[in-house]
Amino acid sequence: MPVSERRAARTREILDATRALFDERGLRDAQIDDIAKAVGINRAIIYRHFSGKEELFAMTLVGYLDEVAAQMEAAIDPADAPPEQLEELAGAFMDFGHRYPAFVDCALALLRRRGTELMDEVSQDAMVRLGAAMNQPLGILRRVLKRGVASGDFHVDDPILTANVFYTQALGVLTLARLQLAVFEDDPGTPRVDTVEFEKIREHLVQSAVLVAQHAPRPTRS
Repeated sequence: MPVSERRAARTREILDATRALFDERGLRDAQIDDIAKAVGINRAIIYRHFSGKEELFAMTLVGYLDEVAAQMEAAIDPADAPPEQLEELAGAFMDFGHRYPAFVDCALALLRRRGTELMDEVSQDAMVRLGAAMNQPLGILRRVLKRGVASGDFHVDDPILTANVFYTQALGVLTLARLQLAVFEDDPGTPRVDTVEFEKIREHLVQSAVLVAQHAPRPTRS
């Protein structure tokens, strides 16, 4: 086997092991040593394939993004109107994040970094691949939003920004969905913590996405 093919195969093994550990243990408990052990290599070899932990995690996120985009695409019924299609997309995204909590952790971990910091720690090739992967679910959202604007169902001036806002909001809501706790107020000044089920949180996110698209405020123009 040529060297390039062997390198690509080893890179794939490392990513598969990282993904498996993420899904099994979560992001915080997936250590580089455990990943190396799962592949049967020394941890130093991992750094021959990835510039560091951040790049390894970013490339693992690429796999998650490929999958969630495929599920979102499959969820769309071409015969449905844009509001129903947006519901289908939001629901598919929520279902995927609920099934794979490490996807949410991985995505949020990278979003918390400043872009300049991330670019210093991740190679240009990896950043290009990560950007292309993120553009898949965002592109599906943009397409439905633009279709809704054209049909008069949505009032969105900037579908690109709106798609990015939906993406980050859904990740935050998925964090609440994992916690499944919310703070209530029975009496003024008397907080109460109670459980809230995933299905209720999912429904709220789906309905909110459609309402925002239908009644998005117009930006102030100077």
